[in-house]
Formats: sequence, structure tokens, C-alpha cells
Amino acid sequence: MKHLSGKTKRALGIVGTVLMYLFFGLCLVAVIFSISSKRSEDGAVNLFGYELRVVLSPSMEKSEMTDVSAYKIKSIPVKSLTVTERVSEKDPEGWYAELAAGDVLTFRYVVAGRQETITHRIIAIERLTEGYMITLRGDNRTENEGEQVIYTADERSANYVLGKVVYTSSVLGNIVYILQQPVGIALVVIVPAAIIIIFQIARIIAVFGAEKRKRAEAREAKASEELDLLRKRLAELEQHQSESEGGMSETAPAQTDGEAPNAVPANEGSDGPSPAVESQKEEKQ
Repeated sequence: MKHLSGKTKRALGIVGTVLMYLFFGLCLVAVIFSISSKRSEDGAVNLFGYELRVVLSPSMEKSEMTDVSAYKIKSIPVKSLTVTERVSEKDPEGWYAELAAGDVLTFRYVVAGRQETITHRIIAIERLTEGYMITLRGDNRTENEGEQVIYTADERSANYVLGKVVYTSSVLGNIVYILQQPVGIALVVIVPAAIIIIFQIARIIAVFGAEKRKRAEAREAKASEELDLLRKRLAELEQHQSESEGGMSETAPAQTDGEAPNAVPANEGSDGPSPAVESQKEEKQ
């Protein structure tokens, strides 16, 4: 396997950092929503007129018996997050008038003597003299939950619509679901935070290691330059000394065999006897 280039490693590092921070940010947002947001009657998070819920029933999971390809909201896996637009309080009739078959509603419905929160798809909607009759059913037909019918004009009924599902996310739903568990915060917030801290520490160590290597390489380069300069000067000194010795050898006087250096012959260049001979003659007389 070929080693990755420096640019590729840097790009992968940047992408990894962005993904970690993004994941951490999603976890933090989920925690804030779970703690600070208002709750509806069934415990859903209420935020700016929208409700956030985690689907725990498989009744809306994908089924070969239901074709949802033409719908905006597809099948909804278990533990998915749903964002529900609540029924308009100012104009409920106008809100219901915009519904159509294929839309997904979240509603309260009595099942086996117990009121539950259900999310199913509209299979039929009919305008009545007062209000609408809405028939709903889950996408997962193998669950055999049957159909639910809601009359919107019956304000005293225990069966009523909460709102229309406008967005779903399996990823966010799993995060919120984990946060609702005893060890959720530790797994989703503390662990990613620790990973980010470890990653940053590793990057800091790598930076310091790179700086240390650069300083060591700079010292080695400087020492090598000084050594080369010293060798150059030593070579120049040796060359100068050799040239000096060669010059002295060429200017030295030639000597004859048996003749002492710098010897001056007696009486050379004089016309008469030397003073020493004259003195000896005077003493004899």
C-alpha cells in the first residue's frame, strides 16, 4: 500500500476534525433540547410550534405492501426523530384543508382502553358538513394494527390530531434516544469530547515534534557548514605553507664541496701583508 501524501493526510485530518466537531455539536444541541425545551402532554419536546418525538413502534417501517415512493415523508424506522408541525390554533379548518392522502400525522388515539400517541399515514380524508373525517394506517401492514378514524369536528373525543410530520431523521433520533438512557450523556457527550481532546493533544505533540526535528536539522546544517568552512580554511593554510616552503628553496645560495659557508679568503683583495704579519716583524727587530 502506498503511503499517503502530506496534502492527503492534512485533508483527512481536517475532514475528521470537522466531523467530530459536527457530531459533538449535534450531541450538545440534543442535550439542550432535552433539558430546556417545553414538553407537550405526551412528553414530546415543544420548540417554536414544532414537536420532536422519537418513534418507538415499527408500524411505520418499510413494507413491500406499501408504496411510499411518491410521498415526501418515506417510511420511518424505529428510533427515528420526527418533527411535527402542530395543528394551527388560529385557523384549524384551513390547516386541515391543506392535508392530503399520503401525509403523515401524529395523533392521540385510544387503543385497548388506553390513549396513546401514534404516527401513521393518511390513506383517506373526507370533508364533512363540519370538519373532516381522516382515515390513517401504518406503512408496515404486517403489524396488523388496522386503521384509525378521526373526526376533527368532535372536540370532546379522545381521538384527535396533534400535527403533521414534516421531517424525520434516523441519526438524530438515535442520538436523542441514547440521551434518554442512564448512560446516554456519558456515551454521546463525554466520550466524543474526550476523543476530541485526545485528538487535539496528539496534534499538539505532533507539532512540537515537528518543531523539534526542524531545530535539530537546523543545528546539524549549521554544524555541517561550520565544519566545511573549517576544512576550507585548513586547506588554504596548508596550501599557503606549501607555497612558502617552495619559495625559500628556490632562493637559497649554492655551496661548493669542502667550503664553509660565508668563508672569506685571507688577503683577498689587499695589496700588502696583513696587519698581523707586520706586527710580528716589528717584534723580531
